[in-house]
Amino acid sequence: MKELLITDLDGTLLDSNGKLSDISAEIINQFISTGGAFTFATARTASSAVKITEKININTPCILMNGVSIYDIQKKKYIKNEYINNGTAVTVAAIFKQCNIKPFMYKIKNNRLFALYTGFENKQMYEFFLLRRDKYDKPFIKCSDFACEADESVVYFTTLGEYESLAPVKSRLDKIDNISSAFYKDVYNKGLWFLEVFSNRASKSNGIKFLKKYGTFDYVTCFGDNLNDLPMFQICDKCIAVGNAKEEVKSAADEVIDCNNADSVAFWIKENYMKGFE
Repeated sequence: MKELLITDLDGTLLDSNGKLSDISAEIINQFISTGGAFTFATARTASSAVKITEKININTPCILMNGVSIYDIQKKKYIKNEYINNGTAVTVAAIFKQCNIKPFMYKIKNNRLFALYTGFENKQMYEFFLLRRDKYDKPFIKCSDFACEADESVVYFTTLGEYESLAPVKSRLDKIDNISSAFYKDVYNKGLWFLEVFSNRASKSNGIKFLKKYGTFDYVTCFGDNLNDLPMFQICDKCIAVGNAKEEVKSAADEVIDCNNADSVAFWIKENYMKGFE
């Protein structure tokens, strides 16, 4: 039986500072060296996700932006992208504008992802921008209006703010055909929520379906912590929640392990796949 292990990053594989420990990297690399297949599914883009996980010799394409993209790290190539049609992208942009919310709009052209922005709604969005621009070299382009930039290359919208300001936007977005959205608490900024918009063809579950066929995997085990991991839990053969996971995620899991700060994903892999391996 050919198996795949796939994990969420923030709040699951990464610690509370958003870092991958040397211990986790060492254990997972040992697992991969024995022939194990390992990758991740995240809301992050390639710019930050690949950099954060660079200590791991990941040997299977990863799932980015909640299933929008399948990306081959070794080949530095997008294998599959789910785009938002330009008319829908214009409608989404208009709803954000009418609600006085300034998100980032992501586009992928010629195997390159970049983010457009019109300004910053709050301090956290500005810090989000600075971190990804300066540390992860993500390209950002300022524009005056998303409606003028929306075309067939739009894949994603994301914003970070308070629940009260984003919940009405979420309600309006839910009425639009052909898109889906993820609305969940940020694990690093207490009291803030992420709202992310993408094609309704994109999800972590559809990403895993693609990887199962692409890699001819018979069995998939996943690890997660947040609400955007629930679609992944619905499709995987074994679902594991870390101890710090949301209660909804724990309830959907087959097993609950220690918290993300205890290298619990890596130690679970060692205990279940590498007994006797030193």
